[in-house]
Amino acid sequence: MARRDVEEAVEKLLEPGLEREGLELVDVEYVRERNWILRIYIDKEGGVDLNDCQTVSEKAGMLLDEADLIPDNYMLEVSSPGLDRVLKKDKDFIRYTGEDVDVKLFAPLEGKKGVKSFTAKLLGLAEDGALFLKTEEGEISLSRDKISQVRLHFSF
Repeated sequence: MARRDVEEAVEKLLEPGLEREGLELVDVEYVRERNWILRIYIDKEGGVDLNDCQTVSEKAGMLLDEADLIPDNYMLEVSSPGLDRVLKKDKDFIRYTGEDVDVKLFAPLEGKKGVKSFTAKLLGLAEDGALFLKTEEGEISLSRDKISQVRLHFSF
């Protein structure tokens, strides 16, 4: 099973139960570092704590063992997405409209030689999925296929 297929299958398996518990499934990553790692990022109003992560880890581990979705040996990690969380889904972009974000691009912006990352205010999401952003130079619209990553901007 391909990496993305595993992530989608795990998301479909776990999301309903997490929602019943008042938790949001923020993201699922299945990556090979030294070994295969299945990372589940959860959140809730007011933030998650260690007990939330432990409970989800135990319940998810049992569900994943029963479903037998992943043929490889892997380590399961459950954590909070953090203050500088990655925004991936439409609901993330809608929820964080008005917030500052750090944007990384696959290639420099047209007319901006070498600029592949910048901080902007997230103004919203277009129907076609493009992001509306306000930069120092003005407002821009960027299609998601040009964007490598969007994270909430965190400053001290």
